[in-house]
Parts: sequence; C-alpha cells; structure tokens
Amino acid sequence: MLALAGLIAAAAAQAETIKVGILKVGASGPLYIAQDRGYFAAEGLTVDLANFGAGQAVAVAVVSGDIDIGVTGLTAGLYNLASGGQIRVVAGLHREAHGFRMLGYFASKRAYDAGLTSLADIKGHSVAISTIGSTTHYAVGLLAMKYGFPIASVRIMPLQSFSNSAAAVIGGQADVGMIPSTLNAEMHKAGAKNLGWVGDETPWQIGGVFVTTATANDRPEFVERFLRAYVKGAHDYYAAFSAPDGSRRDGPTAPETLAIIAKYTGESAENIKRAVGFVDPEGRFDEADILHQIAWYKSQNMLKDGVDGATVIDRRYVPPLPPQPER
Repeated sequence: MLALAGLIAAAAAQAETIKVGILKVGASGPLYIAQDRGYFAAEGLTVDLANFGAGQAVAVAVVSGDIDIGVTGLTAGLYNLASGGQIRVVAGLHREAHGFRMLGYFASKRAYDAGLTSLADIKGHSVAISTIGSTTHYAVGLLAMKYGFPIASVRIMPLQSFSNSAAAVIGGQADVGMIPSTLNAEMHKAGAKNLGWVGDETPWQIGGVFVTTATANDRPEFVERFLRAYVKGAHDYYAAFSAPDGSRRDGPTAPETLAIIAKYTGESAENIKRAVGFVDPEGRFDEADILHQIAWYKSQNMLKDGVDGATVIDRRYVPPLPPQPER
C-alpha cells in the first residue's frame, strides 16, 4: 500500500490537469470511483469533474474546447455536433439492461383508471420526456417499435426535467412519464402506476465517453491513460452491482461503492441503489445500437445529413461489444 501511495503521490506531483464533463448522477459512478480511489492520479491525471445540467451541454463543451472529455448520454444533439467529424465516441458508459431499473414508464392515476394499464396501450396518449432528441425520446421510439405503433400516434411532451415530468404525471397533465426509479416511492404514493422498466422492455446503450476527433487522432496516449483509469473504475462498479454473468446483484463491495457515489452526487446511498445502471467492466459499447440510434434520429428528421455512424464511433481505443440479443 505504501508503494502504491508513493506512486500516486509521484504521479500527482507532475500530473496533467484535465476537465471531464459529466452529469451529477449515479450513472457517472465509474468516474467517481476512479477519482476517489486514485486511478486517475496513478495515470498522471488531475481530473476536474465538471457537472452539467444536460448531456447536450457536455457535447457542446467538448467541441468548444471548454472541457477535454465528455462522459454522458448519447443524444441527437451530440450526433449533430459529430456531423462535421468533430466528435468521436471512444468507450461506453451505462446501458439499459434487463434487471437494472434506472428509468420506468409511469401512468397517471387518471389515465390508468381510464384503461391505460399496459405499455401496449400507450398509443393515442401523451408521454412526458425530458427534451426532444434526448435519451428518453429515443426510449419512447424503441417502445413504439416493440409494440407496433407509430411514435406520431403519441403526444410527446418535452418538459425539460424528470421532476417536471413527474409533476405532470402526478397532476394528470401527462398520461405517461419517463421517470427515474429514484422517484418510485413518490410516484406510487401519488397514485401513479408503473407499467414497466426501460431496461426490461428495450435494452440499449445510453451513455458513452467522447472526445473531439482532433484529440482522438493527435493525443492517443492521453486518451489511453484516461481510459485505463476509467476502466478500472468500471471494473469496480461492475463488481459492486453485477453478478459474473452481468445480471443485477449487489456484491460485497456494494456498500462502499454506493458511499463513494453518494459522496459525489449528494444523493442518498439508498436512492442510488434503486437506480443502478449496467456498465460494461471493459468500457465496451453496443455499436449496433449506436448505429440504430443514428438511423432512428434521422428517420425523425432530427439529424443533419452528414451524420455517419462509421465516423462517430472510434474503435481504436475500446472494442465494441459482441452482437447483443435482439430486443
């Protein structure tokens, strides 16, 4: 331990200071772990974790040079910024996966009592999401494809935040809302009904690690150092919250890991535990789903013509996952 501490101290003395844009949420757990346990310091990096209010703002900050690396959700806005070859996805963050209950579909009491009792019944109803082109918007699109109804048959209500969406469902202004599991108890207390979880219904790749194309091309040693530390954090996260086969299960290190994430987010460990997402221990990403996201956003006229999945994804740093089971 003394030798490790000495190495970290030596690295910190000549560390390169970088800014990493994230959202202050439990899904950023691998970053918090890598920061807290000295994995970045061991790679000669002093990391300033810069909190943003939305994933789109992180992508803009990466392109403008205000931050060095972005680690957050993949959105239409991010892909549009990549249309000129400006952004490369170099690793994966969290995924919606079976048994990992991050985001749920909640029906208002009024809509449920009127017959909206299953996800197949959503056609013709209003659905509250965060913003147009967001991860929640794509999740509704996947649900529409699964149950065979056009997304145009639902009224999308972009309410800018999960708290606004929750309030709209509780108040009956929205029939259904995409609500995080951290608000589960509050929703049930207000009479809203959970119709299912995104991870169980339509697993997909939510988040990623991305840099500018110039950084990916001209600073490979820097990107590799960052990713080595990040992957160590992802390994620890996976060990805490997943069984060896990838299913959801708390391991012996879960309490300690929850405490680290709680310290950085200001959330209670209990709330974070409810909304644990799946993170691949090697930082791999679901390439097929990223390509599907781009195709879907294009079909909804949200992307510029120049967006090309082959140039957005950079396979030089972290290999993609093997093909995943069909949804």
